[in-house]
Amino acid sequence: MNELDAAAIFDPEIRRSFQECRALNAKHGKTYFLATRLLPKAKRPFVHALYGFARFADEIVDDLHSPLNFNERVAKFKKWKNQTQADLKNNKSDDPIVKALIFTINRFEIDLAYFDAFLKSMEMDLTVSEYQTFDDLMEYVYGSASVIGLQMVPILGASDFKQASDAAEALGTAFQLANFIRDVGEDLDRGRIYLPISELKQFGVTPETLRERVVTPQLREALKFQINRVRELQRKADRGVPLLYPESRPCIEAASELYCGIVDEVEKINYEIFNNRAKTSNFRRVKVALPALIRAWSVR
Repeated sequence: MNELDAAAIFDPEIRRSFQECRALNAKHGKTYFLATRLLPKAKRPFVHALYGFARFADEIVDDLHSPLNFNERVAKFKKWKNQTQADLKNNKSDDPIVKALIFTINRFEIDLAYFDAFLKSMEMDLTVSEYQTFDDLMEYVYGSASVIGLQMVPILGASDFKQASDAAEALGTAFQLANFIRDVGEDLDRGRIYLPISELKQFGVTPETLRERVVTPQLREALKFQINRVRELQRKADRGVPLLYPESRPCIEAASELYCGIVDEVEKINYEIFNNRAKTSNFRRVKVALPALIRAWSVR
């Protein structure tokens, strides 16, 4: 039985929408896609739908190779955002990605406020280039990443929804902060600094010195501080894994180790984030995925 049949998705048009979301996940989210493969087939399409929606929005905002100028990109995003919000409210859409999302929202009764928060953060990426404090940054991170964890909990299933949601929010935040650490150079290319300015200054790093793209001793210490935060959030999130339904745990355990493991890779390259891209090796993926796969099979 394939994933869509297992998920009781039989309408041909809806199936095509989910297939498009799956393709986006497979192409752009290799680590995330690998972890999703550890879920039962009946759960996977809905996770693909969440990823596909998030990725599609991100592409509109961050497409550096688009022939559109900045104002045209802003107009394109706002038009799509307004249409998407109207579609979610009206519970129908002609957009294949949003169509799969609406089906998922209805199946699991996911709070629409999460998607409003996500769209708000995506719009912030068009206008906000720096965050002075961690609290300022967290307004963005909540919508861009924390809510993804919150959207996932109804699909994963939990014995204690509130505590599992708190843990999922922490894990989504950890994933995003790990990305920020890895992608400092790429974000500078986009004209953005996500590491809080006030925290950088505590270590003698300013936006001006950061833009020089030199890994100084001061920047190394600043990155160590941020990495410790990722690990603290990961430990908090790990406490919520036993609250998930057993068949969902191997997926989240693997995702946590692989995605938060980005900061391990930053350490391995001695924080040289401007000259190397820290990424999870295929060896580590296999090392994490195989035991998780065995656990997943044993639960099923």
